[in-house]
Amino acid sequence: MKKNTTILMGLVIVLIVIVGGYVIFHKSSKSTASTSSSTKSSTAPAVNNAVLLTKASASLGSYLTNPSGMALYTYGADTSGTSNCTGSCLSSWPAYQDTGSTAGLPTGISTIKRTDNGEIQYTYNGMPLYTFVGDSSGQVTGNGVSNFSVAKPAAASASQPATTPAASSSAQSTSNSSSASPY
Repeated sequence: MKKNTTILMGLVIVLIVIVGGYVIFHKSSKSTASTSSSTKSSTAPAVNNAVLLTKASASLGSYLTNPSGMALYTYGADTSGTSNCTGSCLSSWPAYQDTGSTAGLPTGISTIKRTDNGEIQYTYNGMPLYTFVGDSSGQVTGNGVSNFSVAKPAAASASQPATTPAASSSAQSTSNSSSASPY
């Protein structure tokens, strides 16, 4: 009887070691696989913070959303640091407005003070951001409508890691320029 108990205890220990090794091996191989896939070259870095998130779609590629998952858009008539969507335009394309402190915003994210109503509006790399009333969370139905385009994260340089928010020398600029949206 004592011999049977010793054999049974030995088998239990061997089984625990085998199962533990299996779990550790598969957990570390999944971690390695996800790490290697996230370090592959990417043209658009992820932008994930309290103001902007990056989502992906098969048809659009990477695009920006607010924390609620609403797609963000830029307006083709805007210039860096200036919103030209006013009046009835804002009823369909509400400005993505700041609801908290503008201190310590991530690189590429800034704000402007709207000239029509004095509200503070978020910008990405200088371009004012909007939502579309026809969208719900996870939808992108306003792309290409009324000169609006879904906002895209800026392309990463070869030396920039894929998980770093996009950097741009004009990110904090609020001066006017005649160029259209950089997206």
